Amino acid sequence: MSPQTPFPRDIPLPLPAPEPLLIVLLVIAFLAHLLFVNLMLGGSLLTVFYEWRGLRKPAYDELAHEIAKTVTVNKSLAVVLGVAPLLLINVLYTIYFYTANSLTGLAWIMLIPTITLAFVLTYLHKYSWEAMRHHKRLHLGIGICASGLFLLIPFVFLANATLMLFPDRWFSIQGFLSALSVPSVLPRYFHFLLASLGVSGLALVGYFRREQYDFEAHLPGLNRQEILKQGYTLTLGASCLQFLAGPLVMVTLPSHGFSAAMLGSIGLGILAALPALWLIWKELQSPLPGKRFIQIGGLLSLTVLLMVSGRHLYRETALASHKHQMQIRTASYERQVQTAAAEAKAAEAAEASLPLPELGAKTFQQNCAGCHAAQTKLVGPPMTEMVKIYGSKPADFKAWVQSPGKKRPDYPQMPAFPQLSEKQLEGLAVYVLNSKH
Repeated sequence: MSPQTPFPRDIPLPLPAPEPLLIVLLVIAFLAHLLFVNLMLGGSLLTVFYEWRGLRKPAYDELAHEIAKTVTVNKSLAVVLGVAPLLLINVLYTIYFYTANSLTGLAWIMLIPTITLAFVLTYLHKYSWEAMRHHKRLHLGIGICASGLFLLIPFVFLANATLMLFPDRWFSIQGFLSALSVPSVLPRYFHFLLASLGVSGLALVGYFRREQYDFEAHLPGLNRQEILKQGYTLTLGASCLQFLAGPLVMVTLPSHGFSAAMLGSIGLGILAALPALWLIWKELQSPLPGKRFIQIGGLLSLTVLLMVSGRHLYRETALASHKHQMQIRTASYERQVQTAAAEAKAAEAAEASLPLPELGAKTFQQNCAGCHAAQTKLVGPPMTEMVKIYGSKPADFKAWVQSPGKKRPDYPQMPAFPQLSEKQLEGLAVYVLNSKH
């Protein structure tokens, strides 16, 4: 850790469940959320791509319309399934998550209106398809704007997630653009985009390979096998590019986060992906692609699970030293709190043993002397005047101290002192009302 690395104290609250259980739930919840984020983004990009092709070949416009119908559904599922991992990461990595959010500042806050606008444009694009048949370029422009926002939203999330891993850079970050200087942000984002395209290509195959889907009726002018091969080609191409992007991500990450478990998980993920890519290649050679879809989907799902697990293992290892220093800082803070509480309790016990006049004098000096003197008017009336009013009514005097009102226009209203104990009030009454001033 750099000498400039901040080590804030943690929040000394117990976790709501065993940490291993929360970690498992985080990985599972994140996988579910990530799947539909990939489908949302990849589907949006495919919609734009096929609608653009539809400008010359109208049959592709209908294909784009079919894909657009899935984008809003996947968007809703991505949002709903994003709640669980967001809550879990808040619980497990509170200091890291909120620090990253605060450092990216405006960009993080602007996610709310950005997401809202992206959703509005997506629904507008979907439901205005028929109404804007004769304004296709304008309609396509709406889809491009929605896709652009969908590209931006995960960029901010990913920058924050990456920034969590670099506490030694927190002092140097000055907003979202500054966070992009963290080496692994851009490679990770490129890897994420490829994953979105790969998942969406496979989803395209799964959607249109169904026997109950009347392809000829919905998409006249297109060939089912050709569309399936386009989906497989997209998945194969994106997956192969990930083999190039993956090492780039690895070399931009600090080496202290690597561990045998993490490398083993990533390695097994690669081994699971290789037969999946071979099966995709076989599908592309087949006149009737789609029969190996289940095997391919299963292998790639296993790959994603292992990769996400490896990423979590890296995060745990990378933050282990910093979390240890935070634990030391937190333990020191808790000891200071306990010491202060013990000292306060001892002081309270010592104060309680004082005679009433002495206790009253001490209470007066600590709470009243700034506004009241013996015979001179300061901010409030002198003690001699208090004796005239409350000399024979100590109970009224104590009630007034605890909850004063405003009696005279030439004096400001006195603040209340509800924190004073009954014995302090008793001593104050003895000191003020019975002393000779």
